[in-house]
Formats: sequence, C-alpha cells, structure tokens
Amino acid sequence: MIFVREIKMPLTIRAFTIPDANGDFNIYINEDLSDAAKRKSLIHEENHIKRNDIRAIGIIAAKKAGAAVIFSFGAHVIKNNLSRFVIALIKEGYITHISGNGACSIHDFELCYNGGTSEDVPTAIEDGSFGMWEETMAFYPLLLPVFIAAGYDSITAVSVIMLGAGVGTLCSTVNPFATGIASGFAGISLGDGLLLRLLMLLVLEAVAITFVMRYATKVYTNPRASIVADQFEENKKRFAINFDDTESMTLAGKRKTALIIFAGTFLLMIYSVIPFSDLGITFLPTLGWYFTELSGLFLVAGIIVGVATRMREQELIEGFVRGASDLLGVAFIIAISRGITVIMNSGFITDTILNWGEMALSGANSILFILLTYLLYLPLSFLIPSSSGLATLSIPIMVPLGEFTNISSALIITAFQSASGLVNLLTPTRAVVMGGLAVAHIPYDRWLKYVIKLVVIVLLLTMAFLAAGALL
Repeated sequence: MIFVREIKMPLTIRAFTIPDANGDFNIYINEDLSDAAKRKSLIHEENHIKRNDIRAIGIIAAKKAGAAVIFSFGAHVIKNNLSRFVIALIKEGYITHISGNGACSIHDFELCYNGGTSEDVPTAIEDGSFGMWEETMAFYPLLLPVFIAAGYDSITAVSVIMLGAGVGTLCSTVNPFATGIASGFAGISLGDGLLLRLLMLLVLEAVAITFVMRYATKVYTNPRASIVADQFEENKKRFAINFDDTESMTLAGKRKTALIIFAGTFLLMIYSVIPFSDLGITFLPTLGWYFTELSGLFLVAGIIVGVATRMREQELIEGFVRGASDLLGVAFIIAISRGITVIMNSGFITDTILNWGEMALSGANSILFILLTYLLYLPLSFLIPSSSGLATLSIPIMVPLGEFTNISSALIITAFQSASGLVNLLTPTRAVVMGGLAVAHIPYDRWLKYVIKLVVIVLLLTMAFLAAGALL
C-alpha cells in the first residue's frame, strides 16, 4: 500500500518516502509546491518504490530482525532542518545509532541558539560569496608549469598562490565566513575594525611578497639553492617541459591562440565568483559560479584549446587523463585531512581547550588579554579549520570577556581571523594546504621548513598590531 500526504516542509525538500512496520510506504509531498511539481515529485517517489530501494528495504528488515542501523550524515541534514525526520526515525526504531561530523554539532547549536545557521549554502553558492581561498586549487596545475619553465621551482609557484591568498584571508576586511559571521555574533557592523585590518593587509602582503621574491631570486640565480632542488629534473618531466628545445619555448601562432583562450578563461573564472550584488554594484551581473560551474568552464576551455591548436584526439584525451591522475592523490589527502579534524572535534578536544582559555584569560589587562586571545586562537584554529565554525563556538564567549578589559569586539574579531589565517598557511588538517602541496609534489616537511620563517614574522607583526589596537 502507498499512502500520499501533503505536509509543510522547507522549499529545498520536494518529497520523501518512509516505509512503515507493515511494509507499506508513506509518501510526503511539500504542500507549497505547484500542482505540476507535486505530480512530478509523486512520480519520482513512486519510481523509488517500484525499484525496491535497497536501503529502505534493508532498514525495514534490520528493524524486524532487531539489528543495529547506523545513520551517518553531514551538516546539510541539520542545516536544511531535517533533524525532525531523523528524530522520528529514531523514535520509530528505524535508526538505532547516528554519527555526524563536527559541523553537525555546530549547526545544531546555531539552530537552538538563534533559530538559524551561519551559512546559507544555496545563497552563498548563488552569489559566489564563499571566497577565493578554496578556489585557489584550480591555479596550481595552471601556474606550476609556467613558473618552472621560467626557471623557478615548485616552491615559488605554490608560494605565489598559497601565501598570496592566505595572507589576504588572514587580513581580510569583509570575509563573510570569518569577519562577517564573527561580527554577527558580536553584534557589530562588518566595517568595525576595518581600518586596522586594511593597514595589516598592506603591511603583511608587502612582507609576504618580499619574502617570496627573495627566495625566487635566490633560486633563479642558483637552482641548487632550492629547497626542492632534487626534484628539478623530475618536475621537468612531470610538467612536460623541455628546456633544450628552443623551438618549444617559442610563442608560435598555436601557442598564442592557446594563451589567449587560457587568459580569457582565467578572467571569466575570476569574474564569475565575485559577488557584485553584495558589493552594491548593480551594473555588472553576478554569475555566482562555484566548483561545478568552474569545473565545466575549464573542461570546455580545454576542449576549445585542443580544437584551436589542432591537437589529435588521442593527445587531447591523454592530457585529460594525465591531469586527472595527478589529482587522484590530492583527493585522498584531502579526505584524510578532513578525517583528522572530525576526530578532534568528536573527541571534545576543542571544547576542553576553549574552557582552559576562558579560565586563563580572566583577569588579564587589555594588552595581555588581546595577545593571549590571539595565542589561544592559534591551537583552536588548528583543531577547527573552518573559520565560520570557530567563530560560532568562540566569539559568544570571547567578546563578553573582552568587555571586562575594555577590548573592543572588533579587535577580538581581528585577533580571531588573524590567528585562523596564519595557521591555515601550514596546518596539515587544511585541505587547501595539503591539496596544493600534493599537486606540486612538495613534501610537507619541506614546505614547513620554507614557510616557518614567514609565519614567525607575520605572528610577531600581528601581535604588534593587536597591541597597538588595544592602546588606541
């Protein structure tokens, strides 16, 4: 038997089906849908039933046998207000155990605390406001061959991308997932503290640029001075660069065409992720592209380059396969990095450190308080790489503590995002860091040896800025 019911649900949910203990099926359809959408949703759910969905049948069988049913899910289940249905399945005995990642706990707390979540994923994807830190992964396969062909090493190429974006995130002025969410929890405007963060951005970016240029000059002058000097020949083969073939380095007609197409694709990618509407710019349309659209963009651009340069079909396909194989290891590394973060959060290590920090900061003077706050956020940022998650957990605690020492909420937010951004330059649980190093085939210990000097410099300069901010 099939029973169909219309109920009130979030617009993101069209319909779903739940089997009962008698083996009958209950189809629930969103009552706010149009008649045509309701009919389409009903047919969709009936097809699930006709195909004898294995998971549903298996759950029913498990319940009848008294076996355990473990439901593992991600944060979107909570974000889309589906926890009520999970609870219903638990009460009915269809689910005996549940497991979720750290984001589930964060968003569950947010829903209980203020009736909403800090991240509206559909909106963020639509307007492209997720930022340009994660998106930098697309730059590594593109720029690595260019830098190596120009006489630099893979460390230089990675530095230009990772340190440029990383320091920019560290000193971000309007980052929606660090500055924005933290400001919301603190009850202040996004513009509060903007002047200090802008000054930090100018100084620290200049420091990072100088740091990278000094290393690049040293490597260009003496390739043996490179931290990855032993990979020089390997990288030439890996990125298909022939330094002995002078003709191959000549910018001929086909290569000019390919370069023009690449430049156009590159500019379109940058334009597509800029949220013009959020910036108050109305004469430029906001495309709101994200990973799916950008992947399609580069796929199409690659085909266009192949056709324009008259590449053979086999050559073009081999190029795609070779690129995909390079990124397979990256995917595994990212998965492992995320797994470490889940374990740390699930073990309540984060909560313990936050409690210790709260006790340690009590009674400190203004300068000491802001510096200790910054230092506290360093290990917390390691445990919680997500800036929005860290802001959600810590800002409601840290801001009231700062009021007792006359530290403004804006300065605490600056300390939070600065620490989060600094740790993100080297943390092994950060997918962007490990993914970028994997693409460039740079061992993590060598990257750490290289970047640690800059990290120390940025740390000291940031502490100086925070101390100055506490005095003003």
